[in-house]
Amino acid sequence: MSPQVPEPRAPEELPAAAVHPVALPETVPLTPELLISQLLRGGVLLSLSLVTCGMVMTFFRHPDYFSSPDALQRLTSPDSAPHRLSDVFEGVMAVRGQSFVMAGLLVMITVPVLRVALSLSIFRAQRDRAYAAITTGVLALLLLAFLLGGVE
Repeated sequence: MSPQVPEPRAPEELPAAAVHPVALPETVPLTPELLISQLLRGGVLLSLSLVTCGMVMTFFRHPDYFSSPDALQRLTSPDSAPHRLSDVFEGVMAVRGQSFVMAGLLVMITVPVLRVALSLSIFRAQRDRAYAAITTGVLALLLLAFLLGGVE
C-alpha cells in the first residue's frame, strides 16, 4: 500500500483558523498629528495630576480648611501662593501642596508653547519653509511674551 496524500481542500472546507490566521498587532507610524496629540494629552494629564495631588496634599495637611472660613480665606489669598518660578520649585521639593498646584498650572501654560515648538521641528523635518517661518515667528512671539510679561 502506498501512503495516500490528502487532496487540497477548498477554502470553504478548511477550519476558520486556517483561512483567517490570527493577525499580529500592527504598529502605527508616528505621524505629526499623532505626535502633537500625544504631547497635548500627556501635558494635560500631567497638569491634572499635579493639580490634583497638590489639592489632596493641601487639604490632607490642613483639614481645618474644610470647616474654618478664616483658614480657607488664608489659603485662597493671593499672598499665600508662590509667585516666582524658584518659589514653585522650592515648594515642590519641600512637598507643599500649593506649589504642586502652581506647577500643574505652569505645565498647562507650557503645553501649547511646546506644541508650537514641536510643530516647528516637524515643519523643518518636512522641509516646509513657509510653515517653518510662520511657526518660528509664532514661537518667538510666545517666548517674548513670557520674557516681557510680569506679574506684580
